[in-house]
Amino acid sequence: MTETPTPSRYEPIALSNESTVVAEFVRSNEVREERYQSEAELERDLIQRLQEQAYEYLRITSEADLIANLRRQLEALNKITFSDREWQQFFSEKIAGANDGIVEKTARLQEDHIQVLKRDDGSTKNIYLIDKQSIHNNRLQVINQYEAEGARATRFDVTVLVNGLPMVHIELKRRGVDIREAFNQIDRYQRDSFWAGSGLFEYVQLFVISNGTLTKYYSNTTRDGHLAEQRNNRRARGKTSNSFAFTSWWADAKNQPITELADFTRTFFAKHALLNILTRYCVFDVDRKLLVMRPYQIVAAERILQRIATATNHRQLGTAAAGGYIWHTTGSGKTLTSFKAAQLARGLPKIDKVLFVVDRKDLDYQTMREYERFEKGAANSNTSTAVLQKQLEDPNARIIITTIQKLSRFVARNKRHQVYDVHVVVIFDECHRSQFGDMHAEITRTFKRYHLFGFTGTPIFADNAGTGGNPKLRTTQQAFGDKLHTYTIVDAINDKNVLPFRIDYINTIKAAAAIRDKKVPAIDTERALLAPKRITQIVGYIREHFDQKTKRSASYRHGSKRLNGFNSLFATASIDAAKRYYTEFASQQKDIPPAQRLKIGLIYSFAANEEESDGLLGEEEFETEGLDQGSRDFLDAAIKDYNGLFATNFDTSADKFQNYYKDLSQRLKNRELDLVIVVNMFLTGFDATTLNTLWVDKNLRAHGLIQAYSRTNRILNSVKTYGNIISFRDLEQATNDALALFGNKDAKGIVLLKPYSDYYAEYQKKVAELVALFPLGKAITGEAAQKAFIKLFGSILRLRNILTSFDDFADHEILSERDFQDYQSLYLNLYAKFRSASEAEKETINDDVVFEIELIKQVEINVDYILMLVERYIKAKGTGKDKEIRATIERAINSSPSLRNKKDLIEAFVDSVSPKAKVDAEWQAFVARKKAEELDRIISDEGLNADETKAFVDNAFRDGGIPTTGTAITKILPPVSRFSKNNNHSAKKQTVLEKLAAFFERYFGLA
Repeated sequence: MTETPTPSRYEPIALSNESTVVAEFVRSNEVREERYQSEAELERDLIQRLQEQAYEYLRITSEADLIANLRRQLEALNKITFSDREWQQFFSEKIAGANDGIVEKTARLQEDHIQVLKRDDGSTKNIYLIDKQSIHNNRLQVINQYEAEGARATRFDVTVLVNGLPMVHIELKRRGVDIREAFNQIDRYQRDSFWAGSGLFEYVQLFVISNGTLTKYYSNTTRDGHLAEQRNNRRARGKTSNSFAFTSWWADAKNQPITELADFTRTFFAKHALLNILTRYCVFDVDRKLLVMRPYQIVAAERILQRIATATNHRQLGTAAAGGYIWHTTGSGKTLTSFKAAQLARGLPKIDKVLFVVDRKDLDYQTMREYERFEKGAANSNTSTAVLQKQLEDPNARIIITTIQKLSRFVARNKRHQVYDVHVVVIFDECHRSQFGDMHAEITRTFKRYHLFGFTGTPIFADNAGTGGNPKLRTTQQAFGDKLHTYTIVDAINDKNVLPFRIDYINTIKAAAAIRDKKVPAIDTERALLAPKRITQIVGYIREHFDQKTKRSASYRHGSKRLNGFNSLFATASIDAAKRYYTEFASQQKDIPPAQRLKIGLIYSFAANEEESDGLLGEEEFETEGLDQGSRDFLDAAIKDYNGLFATNFDTSADKFQNYYKDLSQRLKNRELDLVIVVNMFLTGFDATTLNTLWVDKNLRAHGLIQAYSRTNRILNSVKTYGNIISFRDLEQATNDALALFGNKDAKGIVLLKPYSDYYAEYQKKVAELVALFPLGKAITGEAAQKAFIKLFGSILRLRNILTSFDDFADHEILSERDFQDYQSLYLNLYAKFRSASEAEKETINDDVVFEIELIKQVEINVDYILMLVERYIKAKGTGKDKEIRATIERAINSSPSLRNKKDLIEAFVDSVSPKAKVDAEWQAFVARKKAEELDRIISDEGLNADETKAFVDNAFRDGGIPTTGTAITKILPPVSRFSKNNNHSAKKQTVLEKLAAFFERYFGLA
């Protein structure tokens, strides 16, 4: 870019403590520009606006200038002058350590932002990297077009420096370009140059991406996770949209998105807002992941703090006016919000204790693990009432997590206690039924100086309140006070923070001729509902449609594993029904090989009422003593089956049953179980991103319906596009009523997917367009035509991903399997072409191309399939059919992202394999030989330590990825002094890592 903005100085007139998120954003009356805006103009406009908001603009283009400015800024913040020797030592040890990466630098800013300087005279001084107490002491500067020399020279768009350290990076694309390309650009920077030199750009905590029209933000973890996913991907090193799904919109307190870059700059980049986000609203958890809060989470936390302050000043402690409730829909991150609110409340000068109270034990286990992620040791008090008492009496225990049952027992045993008179904040994680009862009244009667706050995804209103219990405690508002903030399921789906639902009602009364036609009757009398014939038909339907509904043909990476499809819960009306369904699954699967059987789990325990009249799900505890002997014996037998599947040792005795619950929930999350039959357990408070389907043979309504459906709609990746509900009862009216109650009158159109006919009509239109514009056999010439093809085929892939779970789509594919494969090969060829072009260019010219590689990967062809074709090829040699099979092998390889980089290997093997060979054994030997040859070549070309390299690579194949940080990589590199001039250590390290990563991707999973 030729022109740079003029440096100028704006001084703020007044600084305030105002809210981080604006209450309501009203756009200014600026005249809207109509002419074309280039990327350079967009960048200049952004910098001008930041300058007007009192950011200092600097012309910095080299690392030496960046480091010199950092020194000046830290000197100003800390009111100190470093000697050259002090600065050299402080910089190399406390800021740019040789072995520090993103994680270490993030930990320094988030947890250890005060570093100790050893002065020349032997004294020490605390040096703040950022001032978290008085945020306006921090200085904000903006730089642009900074050049970094890494694996290749790169220019970064715009970077915000906080006290001289790069903490926010902004990547811009011109208007009209897909915003995902800005996301991909940052990915390329990290790979090529963020680590370069002293690695100061690894201090970036937040990324902002914008094309002028749309603007989003995300943490460095999202980017780092995206890169780790690529590094560890067994398939092609292609982009996935998994991490992009976790980028966030900025919004006002009414949840109206603020997407225009100019508006985003006025609000998000307001000095107090940005500094609050960096210092207060990021959570660096024990998994070493940086979580940045979304605007509605920040508003909720701040509203709680404001309510504490005003109620304390107005002397309203111990009344409903001192608290309130937060209505944030299920799946929107309530645990993080409530944790951050508790953490910030703990820091208030007048607060003595923060009690975080959960209700049922299954929710308690989930929340305990979540809290342990955010703050190690925070959940100790949940172990027993005695431990709770000790923590309540310990002045240093400021945050205490417990269950309402333990707190109630403590109150019953201690009629008088000093803790009742201290200033406490009580936060209920899920404020529904139990807190409205006697325990709620008892606790509020005993504590004198309290604030009571509740979080819920589904509040109890007058419309869905029960008729029993205390008439003054029937609604959420009666129990907790004012509603402080709302974020409904409609807001969450619009923001893409949770997925919409797709619902199949399988409920015709007429008895069925065949299950295929969805004629599974659902006559609403218990006798008919539990009729053996109906149960047989429903189990048959589930088994027949299981792979389709849970997308078992789709493959994706989850953690360190490659998984096929998702898993499911089956909600039944009663313990009797659950037992009958479990027996029927066992009966229908007994004659099929164990490897082909669905892995079925079963869990239930005693609940006083299995169905509640007001739609609230009965609360099952971990006590099995209340079960009748027959139900307990049956559950023991089912747990014995589970023990056989997973080599465990559980039963229904108290401790072992709790451990069974924990083990079952973990295996459900890891997708080791296919389906778990439940009555009420797991239908509230349970989160598993791999779960996409809920089978329902149970009357649900209001609160219970939304809670149960919401088990399926957690975001995971681009393959999982909605939560699947298959209902064997007519819940359509109940669903519409619940959506109107917890969303709004228009909720149905947003929360539920469109009908099949709408998607299929769009699919027909797109495929007709594809065949007309790009007939197979005719070359696609010119960049414009190629980009049009990429866009069109990408939209067909997205539609097909949704259509495959509709029963009606079977046998209604328009393209033949072969034609689809040929179009996919063309798509992948263009992907490779555009990718290599952008890697060769200093500035990418193909920034308006986005590929749906993850959607192609879900229908992967694997090596086993190719080897089966090779076997057929050998047998057919000389018959004339061999050429046809050879062409099929080539077509299969070309259409597979994971096999294309192995094409030469497979073809060489096909040419060399002997007619009498055992194909599998010969393939293993061939791969081992080629793998050793290629690794020796890399060692020779790069001058690496042979033994260390082989050990490094063996460990990578064992662990599922090439490690890019740590000291292991340095052991294999040729010796070089890190401190000699022009040592090129970083560039050499990156070259070797790239070669080894390509080698790893080529051979991982082949043998």
